[in-house]
Amino acid sequence: MIRPIAIEVALFFAPFAAYAAYLWLTKTPVFDQQHWPIRVLSSLAITALVLTAGAFILMVHFAGAPVGSDYVPAHMEDGKFVPGRLGP
Repeated sequence: MIRPIAIEVALFFAPFAAYAAYLWLTKTPVFDQQHWPIRVLSSLAITALVLTAGAFILMVHFAGAPVGSDYVPAHMEDGKFVPGRLGP
C-alpha cells in the first residue's frame, strides 16, 4: 500500500520540484517569495492535481484482477491452509 501512496505524493510534488529546479538552473533565488507568485503556484497546483488524478485513474484501471475472476478466500483443505487466490 505504501508504493501507490508514494507514487501519488511524488507526482503531486513533481511540478513544484521541476519549477524549483528551473529557478535554480537559471541562477534565480529559489527561496525568494517574489519568484513564487500566486499565479505560478496555482498553475503548479492544478498541474499537480491533474497528474495525481491521472495516475490514480491509470492505477485503478490497470491494477487488480482480470474481468470475470472471483476471489476464493483462504481456507483449510485436508487440514492444510490454502491461501486466498483469484480464479474462475
